Amino acid sequence: MQPPALPVNETDRLRSLRNLKILDTLEEDSFDRITRLAAQLFHVPIALVSLVDHDRQWFKSHQGLPVRQTSREVSFCGHAILQEETLIVRDSAQDSRFADNPLVTGAPHIRFYAGHPLHAPDGARIGALCIIDAQPREFSAQDAASLVDLAAMVDRELALLALAMIDPLTRLSNRRGLTDTARHLLALCRRECRPAALVGIDLDHFKDINDRYGHAAGDRVLAGFARLLLKHFRSSDVLARLGGDEFCILAAGATEQGIQVALNRFSAGFATSALAREFPSLSWSTGIVQFEFASQMDLEQLLRIADERMYSVKAQTRRH
Repeated sequence: MQPPALPVNETDRLRSLRNLKILDTLEEDSFDRITRLAAQLFHVPIALVSLVDHDRQWFKSHQGLPVRQTSREVSFCGHAILQEETLIVRDSAQDSRFADNPLVTGAPHIRFYAGHPLHAPDGARIGALCIIDAQPREFSAQDAASLVDLAAMVDRELALLALAMIDPLTRLSNRRGLTDTARHLLALCRRECRPAALVGIDLDHFKDINDRYGHAAGDRVLAGFARLLLKHFRSSDVLARLGGDEFCILAAGATEQGIQVALNRFSAGFATSALAREFPSLSWSTGIVQFEFASQMDLEQLLRIADERMYSVKAQTRRH
């Protein structure tokens, strides 16, 4: 068996996938409709919207397959994302890459596979729309064109999802995206008895930057600040722009003390950044609140406490 190689842009690719906030979400008819159509059109028992994560392929839609994920190491879709063209395996038993793959020698006994890459809004290949049969079969150029059309429909659904959940300027979660993710993340922390920390961030005197340099410069500040957050915080942390000049970080497994260390590291990185050189007066205020797994606090309560603490710090700063 030949495990799939890693794409050369793997770090950026995973970031694009995770920015969609789609992994481990519920099934949705908009995606199921496409896999149902694919199964009917090609007369196959299995059709999947497969998203290739760090060490697994996870199925947003899974017609004809009872599981939601498999190991990336044995995935066909891990191979499909390595190229822009459709990956077609007419008979896996005759293909040295897959002949002894456990998905071939065991359930679901894949003999035929065709998968076309799926894309995040930034163009990164994050998965595949694939069809699977337990029998070898041919796949014509017309078949391939039809699969490409169906994959484009999935890409459109992913783009619409991004518009609803992601801030277009900073590419961070928007408030809706944060709310949706926090619901699952806080429930997970309760089940696993893990803490979490939330940080509210407010850029100081941001209106002055807009007034002095113009709104285009203000947009550069917001986008640059977001890039620095992405660089200095963990890929598992939820980073969001709540609106205007307000940001938020929700970090599972973090304590108030631990997140303060991360904020100090972020401040040191900012001090040497191009953004700091261009806008030396740029500063921000923060409010930190720790979520205890035994508590019943929800996101809105955490945000309210973080705001109160942040504005308390602002008031003290003004007095001094």
